[in-house]
Order: sequence, then structure tokens, then C-alpha cells
Amino acid sequence: MLVRPFCHGRIIKRTILVGTKRLASHQASVVDELRARGFVHDETRRVFSTLSDATKNKSTVYLGVDPSADSLHVGNLVALMALLHFHIRGHQTIALIGGATGMIGDPSGRSTERNLLSPEDLGRNVESITGQVQEFLQRGASYAGKRTRDVRAHHIPKVVNNLDWLGKMTMIDFLRVVGKHARVNQMIAKESVKARLESESGISFTEFTYQLLQAYDFYVLHKEHGCNIQIGGSDQWGNITAGTQLIRHLTADETGVGAETYGLTIPLLTTSDGEKFGKSAGNAVWLKEDKTTVFDFYQFFIRVEDADIERYLRILTLLPEEEITELIKWQKSSPELRVAQKRLADEVTELVHGEDGLARARTMTRVLYNTNIEELEADDIVKAFQGDPRLIQLEWSEIEGKVIPQFCLSHKMMPSLTVARQPIRQGGFYLNNERVEDVQRQLERRDFIQGRFAIMRAGKKQHLIVVTEVPREEHK
Repeated sequence: MLVRPFCHGRIIKRTILVGTKRLASHQASVVDELRARGFVHDETRRVFSTLSDATKNKSTVYLGVDPSADSLHVGNLVALMALLHFHIRGHQTIALIGGATGMIGDPSGRSTERNLLSPEDLGRNVESITGQVQEFLQRGASYAGKRTRDVRAHHIPKVVNNLDWLGKMTMIDFLRVVGKHARVNQMIAKESVKARLESESGISFTEFTYQLLQAYDFYVLHKEHGCNIQIGGSDQWGNITAGTQLIRHLTADETGVGAETYGLTIPLLTTSDGEKFGKSAGNAVWLKEDKTTVFDFYQFFIRVEDADIERYLRILTLLPEEEITELIKWQKSSPELRVAQKRLADEVTELVHGEDGLARARTMTRVLYNTNIEELEADDIVKAFQGDPRLIQLEWSEIEGKVIPQFCLSHKMMPSLTVARQPIRQGGFYLNNERVEDVQRQLERRDFIQGRFAIMRAGKKQHLIVVTEVPREEHK
């Protein structure tokens, strides 16, 4: 581990070699656990010693959440997992939804200015993301209870909207309360500002002042809720330290000594080659099911590269170190089985979409990848694929005797009869994993597993899942 001082002794910067240390025991502090799992990128002075006693020193911790879209995405999971670690260790957690700052846009980590959202769109985003955060922390506590003995989620997580105070603040109030303590030379030195000043597009005054609004948020939460720690992505470092400095100024006593607050930043989620995930990167995997299906969400983690799997298991799950180590051994000895990836997909899907979502994702995977489909139940398939255009439910009279190419055309699996016949002639059309060779083949009841469902596949990616009623003789 490399430790070096930075910025006149106020900041300690650590580079964590993930996997070189045994994860902290359930008696260690939450920050020890975060450090061992590879969450910690930067921290302000004394944040670790503040939380060194895991049983006595309980803090109030806040995470800012950007409402620039109507859903969170996989890139947000790292910070949410950090907040969850604090929550299940008995600390008070606050998620701050940027209903006011979202009207401006954070320049951190961006090369160009954000497009401003309409108040109506922003309001819908705030409502949607508030529900997502609440659901994530609720599910997270339940998920944690199944995987660790040390769950002390005594405090109900709070979700607040900074529009409640910033929306009432006048320009004069802002300049007198916040602007008076802001030094332009320090603001320009912030990495997020400096990078934009050096770019061709520059930075607007709107975005330049963003760090002061976030700093004031920290002050309000400190004053109203006793919040003493802010966590955020590594691109939030400048905004967080602006807050700790403002709090010291606004709480200073007659001797000039103000309250000490702390910041902790978390590495952004990237692949081993440095690729980011998110809206700006254009590769967002959304947590909202109507934007990314539970199947696609599950498959995203199944496809994680071997080089990333150990880091993702530590950051995105609560699995203990011993289990992660065992999974990595399996992965290295038999990489083709993707044991670690399957476990990662199971864990994160249950955490985000619950046990029901995980069950649906597994069912869809078995159907679409032709794994033991004879063991499936028609009702489970219907539940898993509800709303998916690949699922059709028909009366038997609408199926019996239909010629397969014509049937596929009628139900939009194929664009034309010629195209529908082509994979059959080329040997690439399957009915329940059995190759269909006759373009005049008609559908019969014996083609339906348990008399209820059949799975048609053309090539590897085109599917049609047909479900019908129970055969009449079974009703008798």
C-alpha cells in the first residue's frame, strides 16, 4: 500500500491494491471494510481515525445523486454500495437528490457543458430516482442480512432534495453566505474547473459555481442533520473539499476554529482497460427495468471480463473474502465455466431487482440459451417474459396445424416468408433445440413441452416463445 501526503497535510491519498489484504472482520470499522474492498480513492484527513471504533463512533454520511436521467445506472452502484456499507453498520445515511443542482449540471468529469433539463423533466427524474434509492437501500439491508451476521441498520435512511433549501435562497443570500468565503483562485485550481478552462469549450459561470452549491448542501446537512462525512465518486473530490472548507468557515467560533467534516471518494466503475460506464460514455446499463430488462442486466454481469471479475465481486457484492477467493480459484482453473461471473450476476441482480427479478432473469437465460428447458414451467416463462415481444400467448386453435414459416411471419419473428424459410433450408432453425428441416412442417401438440410451450430459434439471437393453454384432456 502506498501512502503519501497531499495538499499541506490536509489530505491523505491512498492507492489500494485490491486483493492484497484480507477483508476486514465484522468487528473492524466500516472504512476498514471499504478500504479492503477497494472502495477508497481519496480521503480527507482523519476520516479513518474518526471511524476507527466501529461500535462507538456513529456518523451521519451523505451521498449526492444526480437526477439528470430518470434512472440510475450500473456506474452509480459503486457509490450506492459504499452508502449501503455505512447503513448496515449502523450509521445514519442520507441520499441527497439534486433537484436544484440538477438544473445546472456538474462539470466534474465532463469535457462539455450539459444540456439543461426542463423543470418538468427534472421533477419526474427526481421522483423516479428517489424511489430507486429508497428501494435499493431497503433491498440492500435485506440482501446483507442473508450474507453477513453483522447487520446493524438501526437508522432509517433519509432521502432529501436540495431544491427544498436552494430553491428558497436568493442571489443576495448566496453571495453573502457562501460567496463571501469562496476564493476564486482556489475554485479555479479544482481539477474539474481546471480541465474545462484548458478545453476548447471552456466553462460557463453556471457550471463554475456548481461546487459552491454542493458545498452549501454539505453545510445544510451538517447543520440540520449532524452530517459529518460526504462520499462520492473520485470526480467529486473538488466539490467535497469545497464543502469541508465552507463548513469550517461558517461554523468558526471566536478563535476561528470551525467544525471538522470529512470526505471520502470512491473509484469510478471502469473495465480493466479504463472504459467507464454511464450516460456520458453512452454504454449505460440502467437499474430501471423498463430501460434495461432484468435479462440484459443479468447478462451484462455474465459477460464481465476475467480481468475485472475479482474487483467487481469485492465492490458490487457483500460476499465474504473467503468466498470471493474460492470463486476466483474456480475461475482461474476453469474459466470457460464462468463460475465467478454467474455468481456476480446472481448477487447484483438480486440486490437491484430482488429475488423475483433474479428468478425471472435465470428463467429467461435458460429459455434463450436453451438450458434444460424441459424442466421449466409455462407459468414461470410467462412471468419472466411478461411484456417482452418475444413471448406470445395463444389459444390452441390459433396454433394447431400452422406451417412454421407462415407462423413466424404472422407473429413478426420474420419480416417475410422468404426470410422465414431461409434458416430452415440452411439448417439454422430450431424448435425446442431440435433442428427443423422441412419448410412445410406443421405445429402439433407434441411440439409443445408439457403440452404448454414451445421455443423457436433462428440462428443464435432470434427467438419466439409460444405458450398455450393446458391440453383439454388434462382438465378432465
